[in-house]
Amino acid sequence: MTTSTGRVVCDITISADGYSAGVGQTEERPFGDDGGDGSGERLHAWMFRTPDENRAEIDRLNTAGAFVMGRNMFGPVRGAWDRPWNGWWGGDPPFHAPVFVLTHHPREPQPMAGGTTYHFVTDGIATALARAREAAGGGGVTVLGGATTVNQYLAAGLIEELRLHIAPLTLGAGTRLFEGVPPLRLEQVTSRAASGITHVTYRVLT
Repeated sequence: MTTSTGRVVCDITISADGYSAGVGQTEERPFGDDGGDGSGERLHAWMFRTPDENRAEIDRLNTAGAFVMGRNMFGPVRGAWDRPWNGWWGGDPPFHAPVFVLTHHPREPQPMAGGTTYHFVTDGIATALARAREAAGGGGVTVLGGATTVNQYLAAGLIEELRLHIAPLTLGAGTRLFEGVPPLRLEQVTSRAASGITHVTYRVLT
């Protein structure tokens, strides 16, 4: 299913102090010092521990016509593609749509099971978004993250809607949403508190 509005949205989980990951990210600890084992389990408990309570937000996660993500969200491989890393999500990723990965190192598209194909974009965020819009065919585009990638799109004025999932913990340091982003005018669209998360949607005003 795809959205029909053609909006560019961000959908991201953050700590109460605004971090999407802690410091010290590694392949073994992709979320770094996240107050747990580094897997992001505490940040994303709302998805895995209490999915029924958050079904509407979970079902909305992967309904875009195309996606954009940063290289660090795709995987831990840095620099040239020196091994065949195909993302954290296994052979059948949950996106079921084209995903445009920002990188400085060229790579051929990587088709996966279930309709997901990773496309690697080396010429910037505007090009990645333009290609995602074209691939979405009038459907919505979701900028998945991480926070550094979202910040670039926010700073460029390219995000229309922010869907934030705010977890009840603080990390104190790490990769922070809104870092380096000019002041924004936001209009609150919805908010909903669940037992272990608060979901807030903002429209980004121009």
